[in-house]
Amino acid sequence: MTTETTPAATMRWNGWGDPALAKDLPLAVRALLPTVLGKVHRPDAAVDLSDVRIAASALTADDRAALAAIVGDAHVSTDNETRIRHAGGRSTIDLMHRRATDQDAPDAVVSPAGHDEVLAVIMLAAERSIAVVPFGGGTSVVGALDPERGDHRAVIALDLRRLSGLLHLDEVSGEARFLAGTTGPEAERLLAERGFELGHYPQSFLYATLGGFAAARSSGQNSAGNGRFDTMVTALRVATPTGEIALGGAPGTAAGPDLMRMFLGSEGILGVITELRLRVHRLPESRIHQGWTFPDFATGVDALRQVAQLGTGPTVIRLSDEAETGIGLAQHGKIGKALSKGCSAVTVFEGRPEVAAARQALTERVLTAAGGRSSGASPAEDWAKGRFGAPYLRDALIDHGVFCETLETATVWANIDRLKTAVTETLRAGFADHDAKSLVMCHISHVYPTGAALYFTIIGNLKGTEESDVLAQWDTIKSRVNDTILENAGTISHHHGVGRDHAPWLATEIGDGGVRMLRALKTELDPTGIMNPGALLAAPQAG
Repeated sequence: MTTETTPAATMRWNGWGDPALAKDLPLAVRALLPTVLGKVHRPDAAVDLSDVRIAASALTADDRAALAAIVGDAHVSTDNETRIRHAGGRSTIDLMHRRATDQDAPDAVVSPAGHDEVLAVIMLAAERSIAVVPFGGGTSVVGALDPERGDHRAVIALDLRRLSGLLHLDEVSGEARFLAGTTGPEAERLLAERGFELGHYPQSFLYATLGGFAAARSSGQNSAGNGRFDTMVTALRVATPTGEIALGGAPGTAAGPDLMRMFLGSEGILGVITELRLRVHRLPESRIHQGWTFPDFATGVDALRQVAQLGTGPTVIRLSDEAETGIGLAQHGKIGKALSKGCSAVTVFEGRPEVAAARQALTERVLTAAGGRSSGASPAEDWAKGRFGAPYLRDALIDHGVFCETLETATVWANIDRLKTAVTETLRAGFADHDAKSLVMCHISHVYPTGAALYFTIIGNLKGTEESDVLAQWDTIKSRVNDTILENAGTISHHHGVGRDHAPWLATEIGDGGVRMLRALKTELDPTGIMNPGALLAAPQAG
């Protein structure tokens, strides 16, 4: 698995991350594929960026001049390359679309430098019926960045990365105020200079922005110790088509419903988050890694449940099932070589040396009593080295004709086995219906006292002469899986978000009343419907 510690200046336009780190499949993986999937047809090479065809921009010269008057002429881009680079996120679906010659793209990319410019751009867009798709790091995997016009005459991608920086750090209270386009690495660098850390490390960390974390309700790999991103947010500043909204501030309040939470997970359909105030903590002085093995997934699940409910304090705790352990997916440099039996887990403990050691000792006692065996520091250290590298492997598999995708959900502890079994069986049956072999792997990625998140990785040999054939097959499979998740008391998304991919299932989870609330809020804040049309809320049914 590729190791990456600093982000590239520009992500690959048709893949994940740093172009210099995109590699062919490791020999061990190539040797394993025929055993797992049988013969896989390698597709034609993806199209070159220079050969991609997109429609001419629908913006008029007057539109462009009006936008340039707000942000500056250099920050309104209508050239093909810039538009293509803002044409979507980084899901497998997105990347397969990027392999085609004819592609969709926004009509322009507009890059404001601050809150006032953001507000002015979206108000102008509302006046001129131009849809706006907020764009941070471009890491969405649920179709939240598709350049959809809806009922409008054009669509722009609003690139927020010029809104970057630490505005204020309150070292006494442990709060930092950031501009929303600040990336994860830049936020951590700025905080580390003052001895602090945010500690939010999702797989998208190297490229995603703080505003994107908030808009998608992200959850990082350190969530067991540091919490989800939405729990870190203490205040927001938002630009909407009808004006500015500033919410939050007090560490606790009973001043009516918590309106700030309406913007966490709103995915850009209500407005644009421009500033955030976040809970931060002192940099940990000590970090302890420890790997574990369990005879089976059920034993491991019960062990993690006890740790979460007793609150023994790991910063990271994750459990791979038998299939994922056997392939070695969690171990840097060992994919396709591990072929271990049972299940593996990783734990990480942070804090002052005596605190981290005490947390490790408490957790070790619980996991040992629950049937676990320590495997030393190496497995957890290996996982930490490759924690951001899995998308590179996904991209290489796609290049070799292997369909590879992920999905996630969450449920209560008592329902983990039922949900995992139902999703796994639905996936296997779906691939089999298309005469395709598959391998379904799963791990527990985040834990809570009441339940946990299940993260599935699927590879298969879906067949088709065109990418569209493969995507049509996956759409059928994924639709069945979404139904299965909701029928078995799971959530449609734990941390990837809803986007356009999951929007048709949101009403089933939150009910008609919840949808009416969201639509009423959107109508109030975005009366012309320009903000990210089609994301989060599916189009209402006729009649």
